[in-house]
Amino acid sequence: MSDVSQSVNVGQAQQLIANPSTLVVDVRSPGEFQTSHIPNSINLPVDQLDPHLRRIVSAAGGTLVLVCQAGGRAEQAAGKLGQAGLSDMVVLAGGMNSWVQAGAPVEHGEIKKWALERQVRLVAGSIVFLSIIASIWFPPMKWLAFAIGFGLTFAALSNTCMMGMLLMKLPYNKGPGCDIDEAIARLSRPQVA
Repeated sequence: MSDVSQSVNVGQAQQLIANPSTLVVDVRSPGEFQTSHIPNSINLPVDQLDPHLRRIVSAAGGTLVLVCQAGGRAEQAAGKLGQAGLSDMVVLAGGMNSWVQAGAPVEHGEIKKWALERQVRLVAGSIVFLSIIASIWFPPMKWLAFAIGFGLTFAALSNTCMMGMLLMKLPYNKGPGCDIDEAIARLSRPQVA
């Protein structure tokens, strides 16, 4: 995690969010955000932060609570924002997974999509399963299963996921898109419930 931000649990995040100057920034893909999100949150996908870092840092008008599905992408966003000069931010530990598990309020979209983590499990599991079956006829296919296992181990150790980053780029996960200019404009003013 970024040395500039700290991690907060759901209760602490709710206390922060009760303050009108606190803004919830959801760094998941627009598709994930459309499926469900914390009420009044702003969608700024982590993969779109880099070209807009200066604008985001200068526009941020309060404490930011960074949220993703499990915490990893929010930590990446905190690192990027911290390096750009933003210091008034926290990361929701466990992300939307912990928020939902705690029974905190969630806004649901009309379209239900699988969370990115679930998609990664499906794709990785399917590749491993099919490569092991295929290795019965073509033994070198076992190396594909090895590569996926290695990739998942690296993803866990580095708290990054190449397969997740690739899946985020699929049209299914893009959703209707994110209006970066509108999102940045919302950062500069308190949110009204």
